[in-house]
Amino acid sequence: MECVSFPPVNQFAICGGTHGNEMSGVYMVREMQKQKIEKVGSVSIITALSNPRAVDACKRYTETDLNRCFTDALLSAPITDSTPYELRRAHELNAQLGPKGSEEAVDLLCDLHNTTANMGLCLIFYSLDWITLHIYKYIQSKITSVPVRAIQLDIPPSEAYSLEAVGKHGLAFEVGPQPNGVLRADIFNVVKEAVDLTIEWLQQFNSGSTFEGGEVEAFTFAKSVDYPRDPATSEITAAIHPQLQDNDFKLLRPGDPIFLSFSRGDGEARGRRTLPFLCQRMCLLREEDCFPFSSQEHSDLPVHKSEEGLKAERQNETHINCRDFKL
Repeated sequence: MECVSFPPVNQFAICGGTHGNEMSGVYMVREMQKQKIEKVGSVSIITALSNPRAVDACKRYTETDLNRCFTDALLSAPITDSTPYELRRAHELNAQLGPKGSEEAVDLLCDLHNTTANMGLCLIFYSLDWITLHIYKYIQSKITSVPVRAIQLDIPPSEAYSLEAVGKHGLAFEVGPQPNGVLRADIFNVVKEAVDLTIEWLQQFNSGSTFEGGEVEAFTFAKSVDYPRDPATSEITAAIHPQLQDNDFKLLRPGDPIFLSFSRGDGEARGRRTLPFLCQRMCLLREEDCFPFSSQEHSDLPVHKSEEGLKAERQNETHINCRDFKL
């Protein structure tokens, strides 16, 4: 099996409050800052409350969605008097944790999110990054209280729009269900366990451990579906059907109902054989999509070693060969 190696991951940035009403990340970051957790073994920990104004207002954002502000074009745009607060904040975070795409960027950046959808723990990343995939595989093997899944966004680095794109390696934890503005203890514990396991994996990786490869499963975006709307007012005219509600990542077959009409009381079927997720995501009621459909993809994960571990292994092989030669 293929073996790949990477430099040690010495910096780990943990961000919360990118959306100010997603409380698990807010309180995770506040607790780590309160405890002054700045280094764990070989890993330097950086914490950031991403959107303080939105956190104070307990709103997703104040002027524009911060989690759409990290494309190369937006980060290189000049700041003016009319620049929205969140875009200004994106420039500040890029200066603190990046710059995006540079050698100075933090080694690994994790942005903590909640969703009202029944998704369990989802790790979201932009590309087939062996480090984030191995972290996903490790977390999936350890957490049993909720399903653990991965979502891959097939977007070029220059167009990657969310905060985790600033790091050399990046991922987001999306955990639910949790209502906006509410902190659930069970959901917070899942977030904390996932963060702790990530630090645990980094410690093992930096110490030279080998991580076995194998097949991993990730979900990729296929299409989005909007709610049925009144053509005159754009108000929604149906809700998620009870058969689909809370059934994220379960197979949706042709003819299965998706929406329940307010006026007719009957189900509306759409689409094809696919896997919906982010069902009843509250923030999307105001936007022109309802939830995404996905398809399953499988990737062969190579054996993974840090460069330090590979170097030590090669030195050991040299010593063995020399000893054998002398004999």
